[in-house]
Amino acid sequence: MIRVAFVIGEYPPEERRLREDVAKSYSTDEIEVGILSVGASPYGPMGIPAIEAVAPLFHEAYIQAEKEGYDAVVPLGMLDLGVEGGRCLVDIPVVGPSEATYHVASILGDRFGLICYEPYVIPRIWARARYHGMVDRIAGVRTVSMPKSDMTASRDKLVETFVRQARALIEEEGAQVIIPHGISQCPIHIKPDWLADELGVPIVEGFGAPIRLAAMLAGLSYKHSRIRWPKYQI
Repeated sequence: MIRVAFVIGEYPPEERRLREDVAKSYSTDEIEVGILSVGASPYGPMGIPAIEAVAPLFHEAYIQAEKEGYDAVVPLGMLDLGVEGGRCLVDIPVVGPSEATYHVASILGDRFGLICYEPYVIPRIWARARYHGMVDRIAGVRTVSMPKSDMTASRDKLVETFVRQARALIEEEGAQVIIPHGISQCPIHIKPDWLADELGVPIVEGFGAPIRLAAMLAGLSYKHSRIRWPKYQI
């Protein structure tokens, strides 16, 4: 059994349960998904200062995951919180959802479209795409113009807007794969299998891709390069 820890921040109880249930749904007979918690809330604009401030909390969670015997660890959310530093702190794979979706999508198609929550996120998406060398693969970035805190109450509007924006990316900008760059869109409120059938292209989302990729890396006994990420003791 390969054990993958999924690290979740603070949510209202019902929102938390949704995320735990979806994460655990990616368990199989060979993969066990467990939940670890961090004291950081994803609600409100996650600007660069906030992202930097919560990284140490995720570092602690990665160390905890290794101590508890997990074989790999994944943080919730497309910000890849604490991933760079975490790889220097533990000897198990630390897989960022955003990075994982880029690489999985690039296997399934030459060009992919991203859909995020709100316009203020778009410059950060392009910055991360440059960091991962994926700019040439991105057909376009669009938004549903809805904060994550409104999505449960406005699910129908969310689905309609997401599908419309995704079709525009496919038909107008040549996207061959869609990445929901925000897990509260998909897989939380929109099921990826339904979305793939509706749009006729692969959907690569930030739960399944990183969890199963992390399990694969652990199953093959792959570890992060210590040339790239030297081991650091806190």
